[in-house]
Amino acid sequence: MAASSSIKEIAGRYATALFELAEGAKALDVVAEDLRHIQAGLNESDDLAAVLRSPVMSREDQGKAMSAVLDKMGANDLTKKFVGYVAANRRLFAMEAMITAYLEALATSRGEVTAEVVSAKSMTKTRLSAIEKAIKAAVGGKVAINHSVNPDLIGGLTVKVGSRMIDASVSTQLSKLKLAMKGA
Repeated sequence: MAASSSIKEIAGRYATALFELAEGAKALDVVAEDLRHIQAGLNESDDLAAVLRSPVMSREDQGKAMSAVLDKMGANDLTKKFVGYVAANRRLFAMEAMITAYLEALATSRGEVTAEVVSAKSMTKTRLSAIEKAIKAAVGGKVAINHSVNPDLIGGLTVKVGSRMIDASVSTQLSKLKLAMKGA
């Protein structure tokens, strides 16, 4: 548990610094979009996730790998410099937590509620927009969606807003059915 709070602490400091730099450069949304792309890449590529977590890979190699990824996705210069700095300080292991902290800070600054939406497959912008609209109606305010993919859900999705969670995944439904069948 101490390691987890330590990572959150590191991530919070780095995310706050990035937020302040992005705010000064009037690039809050551009940086947020870059960070969402990095997060999507981490969710989809085990190799990229391994680069971030590898204790044997040198700082330079980690920095070069991340630089290549950021160049390919056309990331903003501020994002590139930030990730380069994080790599140089051997803090890439906390990158996912930094992304989460940055997006939370952005949502808070705008008075938005953040909704974590996890689906079994990638969703179209139209579908995400419909989900955002439904959550906005339920919450009664601005909503920022953080979407990720988890194929283990089999189908459906889970939505978490604050401490409330709606689990409409096929895997959970199957688990409930299995449990009910044991009692029969």
